[in-house]
Amino acid sequence: MLTVEKIGGTSMSQFKDVLDNVIVGKRKPEELYNRIFVVSAYNNVTNWLLEHKKTGEPGVYVQFLENADYSIGLDSLCQRLLLINDGFESIGLDLAEAREFITYRIKQAKTMLHSLSKVLASGYVNADDICLAAREILASVGEAHSAWNSVNILNNSGISARFIDLCGFNDSLPLTIDERIHRAFKDIDFGKDLCIATGYTKGTEGIMRAFDRGYTEVTFSKIAVEVHANEAIIHKEYHLSSADPNIVGVDKVVPVGYTNYVIADQLADIGMEAIHPQAAKPLELANINIRIKNTFESEHPGTIITKEYVSEIPKIEIVSGTDKVLAIEIHDPMMVGEVGFDLRIMQMFSKFGVSYILKSTNANSITMVVWDNYKSRELIASLEQAFYRVISERVALVCVMGTNIAMPGFLYRASKALFEQGINVESFAQSLRQVNMQFVIKREHYKSAVIALNDELCLDK
Repeated sequence: MLTVEKIGGTSMSQFKDVLDNVIVGKRKPEELYNRIFVVSAYNNVTNWLLEHKKTGEPGVYVQFLENADYSIGLDSLCQRLLLINDGFESIGLDLAEAREFITYRIKQAKTMLHSLSKVLASGYVNADDICLAAREILASVGEAHSAWNSVNILNNSGISARFIDLCGFNDSLPLTIDERIHRAFKDIDFGKDLCIATGYTKGTEGIMRAFDRGYTEVTFSKIAVEVHANEAIIHKEYHLSSADPNIVGVDKVVPVGYTNYVIADQLADIGMEAIHPQAAKPLELANINIRIKNTFESEHPGTIITKEYVSEIPKIEIVSGTDKVLAIEIHDPMMVGEVGFDLRIMQMFSKFGVSYILKSTNANSITMVVWDNYKSRELIASLEQAFYRVISERVALVCVMGTNIAMPGFLYRASKALFEQGINVESFAQSLRQVNMQFVIKREHYKSAVIALNDELCLDK
């Protein structure tokens, strides 16, 4: 049985636990192989290289964009990476070899960025393409660092491990992402070598241009399809649970156990990704199941995501959502009966690169929920100039999901649970497929709503 397994950045920073629980554990020597691990950069490293994913705090990439001294920024980053290395000496990392690898890789990145900055200064090229190339180069450094270290530790521990460097720093071949992955894996005997692959893959289409910070899971997905894996496993620092344990409490959640790709898509739509949606599709089409496991509970089977699963009994599997969204309502007395009225709205959404999460309509109003960011705020300003009345409000979205909830009673119970906490439903949506009920509520009620819905719908009564 061949598996492809992804390890996230938080877990990678606790690599001794990864060794003890995921890679080695209680396995016999012959059971260590026939596995490919796709690794993320250590926790925060990609934030330092690019920008902080949540706060926007600038990294080396922003220094490059602003024509600041990114060389000093890379030197400072290198020192941080060497400090990370020090923490792995006790589990077998050869610090001298590790220093040599990462300092040389950063030297290569400096050389490439210097060349790009010269080309950019010439004024003869598309600046966006140059900036995206710089972003690709910088992003790859973090995964190369963690993957190389992991292989060094494993080899020093007597496990035959192979470094699969998909970053393409040492070649100028014009390969697509799929072609590079195919070349990297075509002659490997997986029964003899444990493969550790970089989560970043260089390709002519630009993996960050297409997927931005979701690139590690895309690499993971493409490798699984390429090698015809029996299963694709994602190791996280938590279970895929009925609700966020940080909100409802660890003792008030249950692991989901089983769900399907449709529910994975619903989660991705609200930013609670079990897996990046564009990484999930190739696996779904190849009929490869995904297993979400807790790095620190290796004996637990985790949650399996399959193409066909539907719960035998009606039940709510997950309560999730976000308090970082805006509700936009376009009201116009002339809307009623006008064919194609919302086409004009959608054209403006497309122009500003904004996608909606929820859409609810009546005779003369259309309400849409979007992410609360600068793109949406620019969109609202444009909508206000084009339509009769536009209202925007910071809200939260809480969702109740399940593979088998198309039954009388669930909507009643959910609404009642919110009512009993004094929470009004500002807007609501559910498609005919009935796998996700979406409630728009006041932002300050978000946590209370998640707790109420989890307690009423997900816990055994």
